[in-house]
Amino acid sequence: MAGPIEQFEIKPLLALAEIGGVELSFTNSSAYMVLTVVSAGMFLLFSTSGRALVPGRWQSSAELLYEFVAKTLSDNAGEQGMRFFPLVFSLFMFILFANVIGMFPYAFTVTSHILVTFSLAMLVFLTVTLYGLYKHGLGFFRLFLPSGIPLVLAPIIIPIEVVSYLSRPISHSVRLFAVMLAGHITLKVFAGFIVDLSSLGALGVVGAIAPLLMTIALTALELLMAVIQAYIFTMLTCMYLNDALHPGH
Repeated sequence: MAGPIEQFEIKPLLALAEIGGVELSFTNSSAYMVLTVVSAGMFLLFSTSGRALVPGRWQSSAELLYEFVAKTLSDNAGEQGMRFFPLVFSLFMFILFANVIGMFPYAFTVTSHILVTFSLAMLVFLTVTLYGLYKHGLGFFRLFLPSGIPLVLAPIIIPIEVVSYLSRPISHSVRLFAVMLAGHITLKVFAGFIVDLSSLGALGVVGAIAPLLMTIALTALELLMAVIQAYIFTMLTCMYLNDALHPGH
């Protein structure tokens, strides 16, 4: 059995170029990101191709995801936030499909790498910051002094708010990365118990029942967390976009 960490190893599949001594390669992580985008796109195209007035199962599932993200965005950022719907929906579908694909045996989970989740979080952070400055100018900095706070507390509140704002990409990315990483490591450890105990004969096979049941339970829990983490990342994105739209609130 391979170690529980080896499943996260990035392996080059195709060497593309070398720039400044740094090799640029198409890796297994890149391949699974392409697979994630293609799978999500094909699912939406296939499920909505009929455009039936009375939707079937596939069209209903696509419409459910669409309406779910739209409601999350409108509830957290208001109607003005719907201009960011393509971005939010794309992030949700990418994370959801990446998490679910990673649940298949021998698959690679791209969201278990901090570089991927941090890149997504930085995309949200830069969008919020740049749009906030474009829309409100210097008024965007009212975000660091919430309304109703006495000015005498400004020297204390503003530094706290600035640090909190700058740390958003870290907290936004680490949450998703840590949950997916820890979940897959735990699954691999219990699966290793099953193999090791099964090799000890009849008594070992009996002893492997407990880790087998635990592996099944953890698989169900990890699948649930794959969906929940996609929702949490999306919800936080909507909340951050609300700051860009309404920095004074």
